Amino acid sequence: MVMNVRDERQMRALTGLSFNEFEQLLPIFTAVYEAERQRLYEQAVQSGKRQRKPGGGRKSKLPTVADKLLFVLNYYKEYPTFDALGAKFDLARSKANEHVHELSPHLYEALVQMTMMPHREFQTVKELKQALDGIDRIIIDATERAYRRPQDEQEQKAHYSGKKNDIP
Repeated sequence: MVMNVRDERQMRALTGLSFNEFEQLLPIFTAVYEAERQRLYEQAVQSGKRQRKPGGGRKSKLPTVADKLLFVLNYYKEYPTFDALGAKFDLARSKANEHVHELSPHLYEALVQMTMMPHREFQTVKELKQALDGIDRIIIDATERAYRRPQDEQEQKAHYSGKKNDIP
């Protein structure tokens, strides 16, 4: 691996996963990654844009699929800047950005295949009830949304929340 992970504690610090969990995720991530590479290769051959055989060209600084998985998991664990991520993995910031955006969909698909991704959208109330079956408590983490302030002074007063005390 690019980064020499010494022990379980360091693996958890870098990825949030144990060695065992990483080893369970790796074959599924590899299958998803390789299937997408094959699809892109076939597409390039059919369109006549392929310039070299698979394996040709410059070698990646993330040579194995395990390195790629470690890289993307580390990004989601720490959310560093691309400068910091690039320095950690000996990449330019633009390549770090490229790799994150290339590998993230593969990680998502692997987690979906492992049924580890939470449901985000439901088509019917019945689907929502099935997903919540056996759950006693729901915590909703919501963020504030931008509100378009009216330009008219009277409308502003009508919509005023009372948050600031210095406005009459």
